[in-house]
Amino acid sequence: MKSTLNTFQTEAPDVAKAFDNLVEALKSTTGLDAKTKQLIYISMKASTGDSTSVFFHVKMAKKLGATREEIKDTILITLTVCGLKGVSSCLQTALDAYDND
Repeated sequence: MKSTLNTFQTEAPDVAKAFDNLVEALKSTTGLDAKTKQLIYISMKASTGDSTSVFFHVKMAKKLGATREEIKDTILITLTVCGLKGVSSCLQTALDAYDND
C-alpha cells in the first residue's frame, strides 16, 4: 500500500512540489529557531489528532535538542485548544517516538 504522501506526490506532482517549496521557505525564516518551529508544529498537529505527523516531527524535534519534557508539554498545551483530543490521540505516540529513537 502506498503512503498518503507518495500518492500526493504521484497524483499531483506540481502541487506537491509547490508544497515542498512552501515548507522550505518556512524553514528559512529566522523569527523562530528550528526546534521551536518543530514544537509548534507538533502542537498544531496534535490538536487535530494527526498522530502520524506528530510521530515524525517528534523525532525531528529530538534531533534539534528538544527534551522529553518539552515534547510532553507541547502535547499537553493542546488541552486549552481542543480538550482531550490531542492528549488522547497523540501523547502516547509522541512519547513513544521520543523514547524509541
